[in-house]
Amino acid sequence: MTNEALPKTLQTAIQYFSNEELCVQFVAKLRWPQGQPQCPACGSKNAMYQPQRFTWRCRECNKHYSVKQGTIFEDSPIPLHKWLAAFWLIANAKNGISSYEVHRALGITQKSAWHLGHRIRLALQNGTI
Repeated sequence: MTNEALPKTLQTAIQYFSNEELCVQFVAKLRWPQGQPQCPACGSKNAMYQPQRFTWRCRECNKHYSVKQGTIFEDSPIPLHKWLAAFWLIANAKNGISSYEVHRALGITQKSAWHLGHRIRLALQNGTI
């Protein structure tokens, strides 16, 4: 992923990440840079993408999985486009950003913004998603 393709402002980040399909593909490129998703259940790389559900189905064990599984996004009802916009906000704030600012910018509750912030900061600290 090249830096030229990444959004430079909050407005372009929100526009860029407004499409859930584009968000899934963006996170998939980060998770699986080789391009082939790996089943978390059996480790197989033989999977079929199901665009209507934004999931993959493993052809070996027949389990469904998504890009959220095994990441900071797992078990979160917040859609990926809000997660990625929050990620952009937090990563690009020179002096940090409060959960209240994230809450106002993304239209989510302050409690959800606080939760996102903690998970994102932990991921940035560990170098994982």
